[in-house]
Amino acid sequence: MLTGCSSSPPSTESVVRAWSQALNTDDNDRAADLFANGAEIIQQGRVTTLANHDDAVAWNEALPCAGEIVSIETHGQTATATFKLGDRQHSRCDGPGQHATAIFRVVDGKIVLWHQTAPEGTTGPEV
Repeated sequence: MLTGCSSSPPSTESVVRAWSQALNTDDNDRAADLFANGAEIIQQGRVTTLANHDDAVAWNEALPCAGEIVSIETHGQTATATFKLGDRQHSRCDGPGQHATAIFRVVDGKIVLWHQTAPEGTTGPEV
C-alpha cells in the first residue's frame, strides 16, 4: 500500500519503487494501477498515450525486461531511475545485466509521464 494515514498522495519515489516491484513480479495489473489515464510513454523517439487502465496493462505486459533499481533521484514530481535489467517471468530480456534509465513524472500518486532515456548517452535495450 502506498498511502499512510494522511490524505496526501504517496511520494514520487514510492510510486516508482512500487511500479518497479510490480513489474518485477509480473503483476501488470498492479503496475497499470500506478498510471494515470492519458499517461504519456516516450520510448525510442515514439510517444504513446495510455488512454485507460487496459492500455496501461497491455503496455506493462509488453515490456520484455524486469529492472532492479540501482539509483533513483527525485525532484518534486519528477524522478530519474536507473535499472539493472533482467528477465521477466514471461519473457527473456533483450539486454540482461545492462542498465536502462527512465524519467517519471508523478502527479497525485499516478505516473503521468514515463520517458526512457539512454544511460550515459548510449542506446540500450528497452526496460
